Amino acid sequence: MDLKLKALTKSLWVFHAACSPCNNCDIEILDLLTPRYDVERFGIALVGSVRHADVLLVTGVPNYKTKEILKTLYSQAPQPCLVVAVGNCACGRMMFKDSYNSPCAVDELVPVSAYIPGCPPKPEAMIAGVVKLIQKVRGKK
Repeated sequence: MDLKLKALTKSLWVFHAACSPCNNCDIEILDLLTPRYDVERFGIALVGSVRHADVLLVTGVPNYKTKEILKTLYSQAPQPCLVVAVGNCACGRMMFKDSYNSPCAVDELVPVSAYIPGCPPKPEAMIAGVVKLIQKVRGKK
């Protein structure tokens, strides 16, 4: 694995890209930042600009408006950039699979490094998903 990618595992800076979510996944992501789960002790911090991010956290289903925005965000992120799909909608479009306004899945637009399913996934599941991603990047799995 690339040394730059391994270096990212020490302190992950995350940018949250909301592709028309229902807001349940977003609430659980914000719960991660509260003192109860406190993911900042692991070096995970939410940043306000994709240009400072190591990880692009995607929730919701890309529609015709957000699919171009998601591709632009990924192109603006410093490379290498990890992409994490959070929630059933981002992982596989679930009930929006045959929707007229859902042209494609997240992994058809950007390369997804990890999937965290659930509707919405609990904070514990998100932490476990990030730990597995870090182990995968470090080559331990």
